Amino acid sequence: MSEHVLIVGPGRDFPARLRRAAPGTRTTVLCDVTYIGRVREPAENVRVLCLRRDAPEGEWIDLAQAVHARDPFTRVATFGESDQIPYAAVAQALGLPGHSPRTVHLAHDKAAMREWLREKGIDATASRRVENLDELRAFTRLHGLPCIVKPVSSAGSLGVGKVCAEGDLERAFARAGGAGPSGVLVEEFLEGPQYSVEAFSEHGEHQLVGITAKCSDPEGFVELGHVSPAPLPEDRQRSIGAYVTRILDALDVQNGPTHTEVVLTGKGPRLIETHVRVGGDGIPDLTLDATGVDMDDCTTRQALGEEVLPGIRAALAEPGPARRASAIWFASLDTSGTLVSVTGTDKAAAVPGVGKVAVLAEPGTEIGALTDSDARLASVRALGDTPEAALAAAREAVSRLEFRLAARPRDGRTV
Repeated sequence: MSEHVLIVGPGRDFPARLRRAAPGTRTTVLCDVTYIGRVREPAENVRVLCLRRDAPEGEWIDLAQAVHARDPFTRVATFGESDQIPYAAVAQALGLPGHSPRTVHLAHDKAAMREWLREKGIDATASRRVENLDELRAFTRLHGLPCIVKPVSSAGSLGVGKVCAEGDLERAFARAGGAGPSGVLVEEFLEGPQYSVEAFSEHGEHQLVGITAKCSDPEGFVELGHVSPAPLPEDRQRSIGAYVTRILDALDVQNGPTHTEVVLTGKGPRLIETHVRVGGDGIPDLTLDATGVDMDDCTTRQALGEEVLPGIRAALAEPGPARRASAIWFASLDTSGTLVSVTGTDKAAAVPGVGKVAVLAEPGTEIGALTDSDARLASVRALGDTPEAALAAAREAVSRLEFRLAARPRDGRTV
């Protein structure tokens, strides 16, 4: 019997991947209407269904069940983050395998995840969901400064800030969306280098695939670059892997890729957050270069019912000669204006080891503070014989890019 996969969300390039991986597979896309422009090759799907952004879960379920009654789905999947909550509800309602609503809730609600892991004795990081400035100040009086203030649920470092002085609490609260119904999350500041851990799960069994070192802006923690494999001794790698495995067990992650961010403190690894999806920022490509494991391909094949963990472990056990350290570095500016042009891409591409130079911002984009991942202007990927060499090549290439801006001075003339 051919597969009919319900994809909740626009799905990136995964609907086409599913159809290529198993010829005869049919795909139906169910997504937020504001994402309709992100559905690639819409006519290649059996159907594309849309709901408004604020549609209740019951409406997603009703629509999925109506199609399921006429043209049954064999599987349900999602490949992003923003659509995971309706995806989990739909999968449960249809009786098809998928992340449970509780697992997705914990992954999305950072405050709930903190409380859950604290109750399980896995991570004792001090944190609290606060609804006003008085509660925020009370937390800092109890736990001290610096602290981290961030949205309860977000991605791309949006609204995240480190607060070192009490006078900055009000601004950080507002930036994190303190006026919203969910409040904001305040956490103790964790000192140490940051890493992301890419893992894959199958039937509740977890396999660490790779550890990537992160370089972040020290204030807003927007990621400036990554390098894989992280230059870590084996004992630190084992410690991080064991810690992340405990987290995934506690969250009851059964299948699929996960992306977990940690800080390696003096007391061992501590959690920043975890996501039940592949990492962003090109991390799957870095992981493939460094380990030979294609996280996107594994995600595709598992979504079609294939067992992928044995192949992942075989690839990790037999490092190939072509595998090298891989890095990505992002360009950002500490000034503001309107982007006119980007030059120097040829000079950046000429740096030994550089494989890809990508301009992320179009002319006419308003450039300002590095508030989130979308504020970055370009990226460079590079390979090297060591993590240090790969990262150095990527950074050197970024330094060769030139950005021309138009700024408007106080007298109104454009220069």
